Amino acid sequence: MQVTLLHHTPLIICANAIRTCWQSFDKSDSGGEKDKELIDRVGNKFKHASTLEHLYYNFYIKGISRALLQELARHRMASLSVKSTRYTLKELKSEVEFTPKDIERAKKYLVFTDVAIVDEMSIKALENLRKILAQGISNDKAKYCLPESYKTELTWSVNARSLQNFLSLRSSKSALWEIRRLANNIYNALPEDHKYLFEHCINEV
Repeated sequence: MQVTLLHHTPLIICANAIRTCWQSFDKSDSGGEKDKELIDRVGNKFKHASTLEHLYYNFYIKGISRALLQELARHRMASLSVKSTRYTLKELKSEVEFTPKDIERAKKYLVFTDVAIVDEMSIKALENLRKILAQGISNDKAKYCLPESYKTELTWSVNARSLQNFLSLRSSKSALWEIRRLANNIYNALPEDHKYLFEHCINEV
């Protein structure tokens, strides 16, 4: 799994939005400590979390399963642009047969668990998909055979308020192991001067 932060909103944008309410622009320190404290006080401590929606983060996420993608889609206050199976399943057509022993080769396409029988069945599902594609079945029909473990990638944009909710829920030990890993990777990818807004959302396990 790889998480790359592509773009983020400077803190001063959020601070200016907050200062708009009181017309206190003269107290700004251009995104410095005063503005950071203001954002934390108003957005977190005073619970005026709508002000955090002025902060946006854009991530490129690679190597997650379609099972995780399904859970990620439940966080609706975010935008997802996902690798298309309609256009990209052709990558499998040139592969030779997959056997249960082809774990390293199958890792290009599958996310593995720590349960051997699950991973073995995932490889069998991958081989079934390869066979179908080799027969010339269209991607639109063949993709119905995709295993949940099949890897995908996406661009994900989310505002700070929604990201706090995501991190709070998905870093929990009760969350799916893979999305918990994603939550921690996303937090680690945040700009250092933004992390203080999300520290309280991360559940230590």
